[in-house]
Amino acid sequence: MAALKYSRQREAIKEFLMKRKDHPTADVIYLGLLDKFPNLSLGTVYRNLTLLSDTGEINRLRLGDGVDHFDGNTMPHYHFICEKCGRIMDMEVEGLDSFFDSTNSHFHGKIKGHVTYFYGECPDCLKDSCS
Repeated sequence: MAALKYSRQREAIKEFLMKRKDHPTADVIYLGLLDKFPNLSLGTVYRNLTLLSDTGEINRLRLGDGVDHFDGNTMPHYHFICEKCGRIMDMEVEGLDSFFDSTNSHFHGKIKGHVTYFYGECPDCLKDSCS
């Protein structure tokens, strides 16, 4: 594959995602970059998000809500989705990472990635329902 031509908009999209932990949609990214790029189109955002996710520079999350969410953190990690408010949070989960260890005695293949989502009520919604 030929090297990609540099794009200020693509770099801005990537930087926007690296600074966020809320796993925004393309619409949120588009609105967040309009001040810096007034001529930016939603189509340009979608094309660049597809390119960045296809090249592994960002992660595309398909959470079953009909909208793609994007994550600048490409390290293997897990997500929690609040069924009440829709918030998407990164989760630290111990034990599951052993599957990526080459010394794993339970699985002798090579795992390249995973999709694991946990769901329920986030701490904020849980606190509100207890009040």
